[in-house]
Amino acid sequence: MHKKKAILALLYLPFAFSASGCWVAVVGAGAAGTVAYMKGDLEATEPADIDTVYAAAKKTLDELAVTLVQDSKDSLTANIVARDAMNTKITIRLNSVTQQATKLSIRVGVFGNEAASRRIYNGIRDSLK
Repeated sequence: MHKKKAILALLYLPFAFSASGCWVAVVGAGAAGTVAYMKGDLEATEPADIDTVYAAAKKTLDELAVTLVQDSKDSLTANIVARDAMNTKITIRLNSVTQQATKLSIRVGVFGNEAASRRIYNGIRDSLK
């Protein structure tokens, strides 16, 4: 009887996590905290000022040879929109959390693409080192 209950519990486990209507996948952890992929956006907070993260994001997009469509920045926020060779929209949003921390959000495509978002994020992290 206990074996039956354990099997049923394992079968219902995915439904418990999806009850809120969205899936969250932790894609890595760094010194700044957890990086999460949620609702099509990869979100992280980097321990650097917005100017440094902005420069790293632009460098990464340049290395990926994507076409910049929109690029705006002020002292607290930045938005970068680009298109890749397949005309997929790439959006990077930056928000200054403190003078030495920047929240970043990456979305690739309409519904999100985790693998592509991770590739861009890893490029940004490499540029920040």
